[in-house]
Order: sequence, then structure tokens, then C-alpha cells
Amino acid sequence: MAHSADSTDRFIEVSLAKRGVACTAKLLDDRAPLACAAVWDALPLVSDVYHAKYARNEIYALFPAFAPQEPPLENPTVTPIPGDLCYFSFNGTQLGSQSYGYGDGAALAAGAPVVDLALFYERNNLLMNGDVGWVPGIVWGQVVEGLDEMAAACQDLWRAGAVGETLGFKRL
Repeated sequence: MAHSADSTDRFIEVSLAKRGVACTAKLLDDRAPLACAAVWDALPLVSDVYHAKYARNEIYALFPAFAPQEPPLENPTVTPIPGDLCYFSFNGTQLGSQSYGYGDGAALAAGAPVVDLALFYERNNLLMNGDVGWVPGIVWGQVVEGLDEMAAACQDLWRAGAVGETLGFKRL
């Protein structure tokens, strides 16, 4: 790996399988230790990818809750920057509105916890949702290598569509 690290740093790969692109992210253990531990312990994770409608330059995947207890709002933001990895926790009712367009494929059930792991790939993002207002996320990772290639793939995802594409997270 080209990135520099000390012996305590942890890294993951974030990938879009169909497009054959990946980037490397460093976990922000010093800023979001509980969220980092929850994600690290659950890896590897892969699910259908979605491109944001509201937040702008974001791709994300939805997962059934995987932590014994949802992490508190550590290192929060409503204005993520390029390369931020964010963790959001919702219940199925919050994401079940027709306006989100998930349909039956996302298996969103009323009251069932859902974790949204997101990658922000460009500037000018704002985590404001028309249905619920501000939606702060936990910044738990930062891309340190490969963001330009991932951003180009994310733009292609926006233009060409997400059908058949997955977003994966795995330990390095």
C-alpha cells in the first residue's frame, strides 16, 4: 500500500464490484471508536448500492443492523467532505416511504433497524432530508487512496444506473 500508517492504523477496501474499482480508507478509531469497532467486527459487508437523491455526491448500501448496540453519534457531520465514510442507523419505517424508491428489494420492515454505510465522493453535500430534516452521520473512515477513480465510477453509477452493482467493504 502506498499510504503511510503507524502500526495501530486500520484500513479497509471499499469497492464497486461490477465496475471493478476500489479505494482504500483509514478507520478513524480516534474519533469514532464505537462505530469503527461495530463496522470492523462485521466485515466483510456487501450489498446493493444506491446513489443518493438528497445528499448529492453519495453512494451507499443498506444492511441489517450488525452491532450488539448501535453506536452513539460520534464524530457527527451534516456536511461530509470527499472521501468521508459515514454510518447512519434508521428503522425500516423511516426508509419505507415510496419517495425513497427502494421497493420490496431492500427488505425494509417497520421497526427493523437498518444501517446505511455511505461513501461521499465529491464536495457540497448536505445531510438534509425533506421528510425528517437534518440527518447527521457518524464519520468513521476517510479514503486515503483511490478516491479519484472511485469518484469517476460513482459519477458513472449516477448516470448509467446502479442495477446489478454492489458496494463492498472488507478489511485490508
